[in-house]
Amino acid sequence: MTALLMSVAVGLLLLVLVLLWHWRSSHAEQAEALRAREEHLTLALWGSGEHFWDFDLRRRQLHLLHSDEGEPGGGTGLAVTTRRIALPPVHPYDRPQVLRRLRAHLRGAEPLFTSEHRIDPDGSGEWIWVRVRGRTVERDDYGRPRRLAGTARDTTASRHADAERRIASEVLRSMSEAVAVLDRDLHFVAVNPAFSRITGYSDVQVLGRPFALLDADSRSEHARPLQMEFDRHGQWQGNLWMTRSDGEEILCHVRHNGIQDAAGDHSFHVVVLSDITEQKRAEQELRYLANYDPLTGLPNRALLSERLARAIVRARREGGRVAVLFLDLDRFKDVNDSLGHTAGDKVLRAAAERVQQAVGTHHTVARLGGDEFTVVLESVESLEQAEDAARRVIEAFAPPLVFGDHHEISICPSIGISLFPDHAQVPTELIKHADTAMYQAKAAGRRTWQVYSADMDESVRRRATLTSLLRRVLERDELTVVYQPRYSLRDRRVVGAEALLRWRTPELGAVPPDQFIPLAEDTGLILEIGEWVLKEACATLRQWREAGLHGLRMSVNVSAIQLLRGDLPGTLTRILAETGVASGLLELELTESAIMANIERSASVLHACRALGVGVAVDDFGTGYSSLAYLKRLPLTTLKIDREFIGDLTRDPDDEAITSTVITMGHSLALTVVAEGVETAGQLQLLREQGCDEIQGHYIAAAMPRDECLAFIRQQEALPA
Repeated sequence: MTALLMSVAVGLLLLVLVLLWHWRSSHAEQAEALRAREEHLTLALWGSGEHFWDFDLRRRQLHLLHSDEGEPGGGTGLAVTTRRIALPPVHPYDRPQVLRRLRAHLRGAEPLFTSEHRIDPDGSGEWIWVRVRGRTVERDDYGRPRRLAGTARDTTASRHADAERRIASEVLRSMSEAVAVLDRDLHFVAVNPAFSRITGYSDVQVLGRPFALLDADSRSEHARPLQMEFDRHGQWQGNLWMTRSDGEEILCHVRHNGIQDAAGDHSFHVVVLSDITEQKRAEQELRYLANYDPLTGLPNRALLSERLARAIVRARREGGRVAVLFLDLDRFKDVNDSLGHTAGDKVLRAAAERVQQAVGTHHTVARLGGDEFTVVLESVESLEQAEDAARRVIEAFAPPLVFGDHHEISICPSIGISLFPDHAQVPTELIKHADTAMYQAKAAGRRTWQVYSADMDESVRRRATLTSLLRRVLERDELTVVYQPRYSLRDRRVVGAEALLRWRTPELGAVPPDQFIPLAEDTGLILEIGEWVLKEACATLRQWREAGLHGLRMSVNVSAIQLLRGDLPGTLTRILAETGVASGLLELELTESAIMANIERSASVLHACRALGVGVAVDDFGTGYSSLAYLKRLPLTTLKIDREFIGDLTRDPDDEAITSTVITMGHSLALTVVAEGVETAGQLQLLREQGCDEIQGHYIAAAMPRDECLAFIRQQEALPA
């Protein structure tokens, strides 16, 4: 019995030991599994960067489960810790959204509570972004949520990165430059909208295709080695010609930046293209405008100075000469005033072509402004060579300029010449001296040239003084009119007189008409002075009529300026009405050059004058154009033979033949022919034999003041016929 009990006891003990071993073994396995699960959770927490949280709604306590800092194998180990923290404050702007989503989940409207908002975890005032996800994990007996659990992740860095990416993307979209991303083989990976706008290629058309698609090999020396340049340099920029999708070539400024991978190779390339075609074109236009006259295409003053300076340097080095020709178109202002600036521009362009053709394309012709041109002649061997160039220029203007079917303009320059090193050593002085000589050419009668001399400086100073005094000439009452009688060879008596202007100033004494009248024309003062002369002449006619002399005619010289720029018919109408003189007793004298400055305008004005009854005479006939064509078109009444032909009338058979021809021609046109400058009885007799109508000159009488001329006419009236 005892043995049986002992056996049972031993068996029970062994069973207990076995059960205990099994329990301990199972417990160890459970502990090992728990440790494994904890390690896996720790690794998951560390790897995900997530924070697990548990929120007790009743106690409003937040438990945060997270991994300690460190990494596997780093020596510090990993551990999961739980800590209770206060609920961090939510940013005021985000709080309404967070509460709305939380209530929606607690009410069962949303299976999950999700929110991304800002919190201040440590109360420092620095807000961070967190993305929170969770759900209800426990409810009370009534089914109300009691606990929430979930994860939270700091998204501040990723949000900043996303914002930067969005900004970068928007910047690329809004950039005016074309941006292309290329792979290591320079094939397109991505392009922005500006790329399509500039090149004409859409992103679909270029993605995967080579960058060489845009190369304009025929015009770009950098196009072929572009791959080498990109590979050799991490950065590169330059100007390349590119071809658009429509075949148009555009000039682009290219900026390249290589993007290196971990191995240091350029795995991607960013290329920025700026279309600078219009910019370059505008720059070229600005350079052109800075150096060339836009109307004529000739060099302007700046480029002239540069070329003249270089020419002087070469001449000084080689011991040569440089000539400067300064040209001014005679009476060009009349063209603008009568025909308008459009016609004036055509004249300037035509003048530029004629000057360039006359001197040759190897010499510089420049336009300084207005109607002034300058020619630079290099490698000049002598003064005669420069004068020959000036002669060719004047001859080039012999044919009139024709506009349309009815407009002809005859215009010619006056030219001044200066030489390096004879007259000056620097460009400004050479141009100044040539300008001075040009004014001397105008004073010498226009349509000619003059070479500069030091004496001309005194003439320039005198010209400036005369111009200043001339502006006050009427105010100071310094002008007078003298009268030279006109004698009828058929009636053998004085039938009229020519009014001649004189100027005497206290500073300079008597100033010759050939000095001050051109000045008056250049300054425009001739309009005021000419009207004064007309009034004086008509007043004299009235006085002579009141003195008992009836039927005398008065001729008055009229400038081209008065003819083209003033209201000559209106002025005559007013003066004739004021003085009470019959219009048929007044005659206007104009030179051929004055009439031909603008034949159409001249004919129109003179017809209006003839309609008033005023006579029209051509003065100095034979020294200008002497064209029957214009004589037929003008309402002329008188032809005056220039004194140049009368002076040698009895000694030169040629002058006699010319005078006879002019008289015959004038009579054939029903014109009164008057010979000027008659000095001898022989000249008078020959003119009478040739049928000349009237004469004028010192043989009859010199020009006299009004009262003396009246006394002379009365004396002639008393003589027997």
